[in-house]
Amino acid sequence: MAETSAEEHRARLRRIGFRSWHRGIREMDLILGHFSDNMLESLSFPELDQYEALLEAEDTSLYNWITGRERVPAEHDTPLLARIRTFNHMKGTLWANRSEG
Repeated sequence: MAETSAEEHRARLRRIGFRSWHRGIREMDLILGHFSDNMLESLSFPELDQYEALLEAEDTSLYNWITGRERVPAEHDTPLLARIRTFNHMKGTLWANRSEG
């Protein structure tokens, strides 16, 4: 993997964050948006690659994987997905910010 400048990395994080909040279904906006707001900057480059691959998945399937309704395909069954599944999405500023206005 080629070296990435700090500016390119910040642009990538902004793009991923936007995609996390703008899914096809609101539940996934909340799950991935809140996770990205809190965790993206701490992810390694390989984890960011895995996260972007998850963003390519269809919303209903991804929601079912996260909620345990469907078996996760091997290519997405990663420690990162496990972190998303166990991340406390109900805590923090998400709910306070979303209830205002």
